[in-house]
Amino acid sequence: MALTWRAAALMALGILPVVVWPSAATVAWWTLLVLVAVVIDLVLAASPRTALIGRDPDGQVRLGEAGSTTLLVRNPGRRRMRGVLRDAWQPSAGAADDRHRLDLPGGEQRRLTTTLRPTRRGDRKASAVTLRSLGPLRVAGRQHSRSVPGTIRSLPPFHSRKHLPSRLAALRQIDGRSAVRTRGQGTEFDSLRDYVEGDDVRSLDWRATARRQHLVVRTWQPERDRRIVLVLDTSRTSAGRVDDIPRLDAAMDAALLLAALASRAGDRIQLIAGDRQIRARVSSGSNRHELLHQLVTAMAPLEPALVEANWSTLAGAVTAASRRRALVILLTPLEPAALEEGLLPHLPVLAQHHRVVIASVADPSVTSMAQQREDGPESYDAAAAERTLALKGRTAEAFARLGVTVLDADPENLPVQLADHYLLLKRQGLL
Repeated sequence: MALTWRAAALMALGILPVVVWPSAATVAWWTLLVLVAVVIDLVLAASPRTALIGRDPDGQVRLGEAGSTTLLVRNPGRRRMRGVLRDAWQPSAGAADDRHRLDLPGGEQRRLTTTLRPTRRGDRKASAVTLRSLGPLRVAGRQHSRSVPGTIRSLPPFHSRKHLPSRLAALRQIDGRSAVRTRGQGTEFDSLRDYVEGDDVRSLDWRATARRQHLVVRTWQPERDRRIVLVLDTSRTSAGRVDDIPRLDAAMDAALLLAALASRAGDRIQLIAGDRQIRARVSSGSNRHELLHQLVTAMAPLEPALVEANWSTLAGAVTAASRRRALVILLTPLEPAALEEGLLPHLPVLAQHHRVVIASVADPSVTSMAQQREDGPESYDAAAAERTLALKGRTAEAFARLGVTVLDADPENLPVQLADHYLLLKRQGLL
């Protein structure tokens, strides 16, 4: 049973007859009148248990954007069903206007749509659907809650996609449409064209020049179908927040930009996400047009696990993913204690067979803290920040001696630096 505001108003209205005829009998008769109204509504209200409620399949929405979910409500009885239906979701689903007025004649059905704007990445689930069926007086009604399963997947927002057009333009400049001045082992012959001033004389093709009676140069293009393995660390260190964004989410953003760029260059992309165990795997395969969708779908439900990363398992997964030499991007925070004990022992073997890059999400507040020394407390904070930066620098130097490149930047700049480093390797023919 559920009482509405009309029941409270009707009871409060009884003050008037009590003032006119102040007696216990007046109070009793008025209370009885209200109870009769409540009983009439309960008897005449359609039973909410008989309503048939289903949900259309929910889809996906990018974090920060609006989606929707639709309920299909059918009244199989003869009585008219009047009342309110609430489609409740967990708070992070961002359900807006989840209460719907319902006026449903017998035998008919209605579609009720609730707007969802998730505030967190991952699978956001429906809580319960509550239907309150009111009687003709709208004083009271029957109420019933039931579970109507529903899930909307909130995908990574991919903020760094704004940098993709400029990086694709840079890629087009080095994809073999002009002679390559710096030739490396990673270039393939593309075509012949007439020599123009500024071309590298080492690209001259003397046999073609003799046939055509004018200078001809060979054009080269970066090798395609290279292998890139993205390793996403989901251990406890990825749970730290930078600018109120988890490090894991910032690492995902960098991985998506590189994957989008490399797939346009014709390279093969593989994603491995895990900590003590492998949480997700994605391979570009033959259909590279679906790669970005596969990546964001696989990344969406990932959450940091409060355990240390097992780099033996992750390194083994990299070896199993690519027997050939590949560009391995380790997206993990540059935490000296965790990496020196866990990752460092496995790096020599990994760097011997692959080109390894460590991409770390840096906290700009540490650098800012190291520069503020106006009073005593700030000086202690600055000393702690300097020590942190020194330890990170020492770890980066140890990795560099093994031939590993370390990129440590804030969430805004890390995707750009990682994409530019990939283009540099592509330009120098080092993939």
